[in-house]
Formats: sequence, C-alpha cells, structure tokens
Amino acid sequence: MTARNVASDLAPRPAQNVAPDLAPGFASNAAPDLAAGRDRSDGVGADLFREALGRHASGVVAITAEVGGAPVGLTATSFTSVSLAPPLVSFYIADSSTTWPRLRLARIFGVHLLATDQADLAARFADRGADRFGPPTAWRPSEEGVPLIDDAIAHLICDRHETHAIGDHWLVVGHVRRALLNRRREPLLYHQGAFGGFAELP
Repeated sequence: MTARNVASDLAPRPAQNVAPDLAPGFASNAAPDLAAGRDRSDGVGADLFREALGRHASGVVAITAEVGGAPVGLTATSFTSVSLAPPLVSFYIADSSTTWPRLRLARIFGVHLLATDQADLAARFADRGADRFGPPTAWRPSEEGVPLIDDAIAHLICDRHETHAIGDHWLVVGHVRRALLNRRREPLLYHQGAFGGFAELP
C-alpha cells in the first residue's frame, strides 16, 4: 500500500476520531498484555482504542447532498454495506461535525467511492475550512439534484432510510435507489492517518 500522510477532520469510524496524531506502535511493549491501556470503568482507553482502529484499512467515500439550494459534503471512512434486499448502506458521522446539522436535513444523498488519485479531494472534503465544492473539485448535479463528484469509482444515490444516535456518532442508513459505476479506476484507501492505494504483490 502506497501512502500519503494527511492531516484532516474525517468523518470517522464509530467511536474513532480518525486523526493525524496517532503515534506508530502500541502503547505497551508487552504485546499480549494491553492492561495498561484499559479503563476498567469504561472499557479500553480512548487513545489505545483510536490507535487500534486506525490499523484497519478502509475505503474512502465522499458523502454529498443538496440542502437549501447549496451543496454539502464530507469525507467518511466508516462506509459499509448493510443489506442486499433491500439495498442498504451506512456511514457514521461525529456528533461534533459542523456539516451534520445541514446534512441531516437532506432526504436524498450521494455516496461516492473515491479513486486512488482523489486523495486531495478526500482531504479537502475533510477540511472544515475548505471550499469543498469550489475549484479544483469537479462535480455536477444528478437528475435527483445530488452533487456527483467526477471520476469516482462508483456513485450511489440514496434515500435516507434510518438515522440513529449511537455513542458520540450518528449512524445514517441509506436505501440505494441508483448506482453508477466506473470500472476502470482503483479505490482510495485510508490507513493509520494516511491515504493510499493497492500495490501489487511480487
């Protein structure tokens, strides 16, 4: 996996603030004994939990919607499939997200599976101070009005199916009404605070 470090405000996996401040290696040199990282009253310690989840490589998506005549969007690494029948997908978004108050108003949203060369776009959509839909972001509205990001490897147009508060995050479940595929591109991945892609094994 080729990687590029990124400092960003990603919409994280559940209970994980995907952050650039994770240090490599476990907090304890005694690999099988992680008792030092355990809070007996509330489970594992937050820093160790965040580091452990950061070791899970995940795909990277951009979530977009049109709210009040303006596009909104963010980067998420918590995207997953839920069901084939009906076709359901989900992602998590932090309760502290500055985008969530607007995104939660959307009844239809898009999930865009990003390609390897879209790391800059993923970082821009994770930056709270960025103009996410301004240049150089290339996008167009779908027939439903959802902003479609150019060159993503797949677009899923979803009706919002369910929304639940879980811990310090919101779980958003979408019912996929339409899918558009680009089969000629490779996926962008996120691992230990860096974006990257697949490398062929020898």
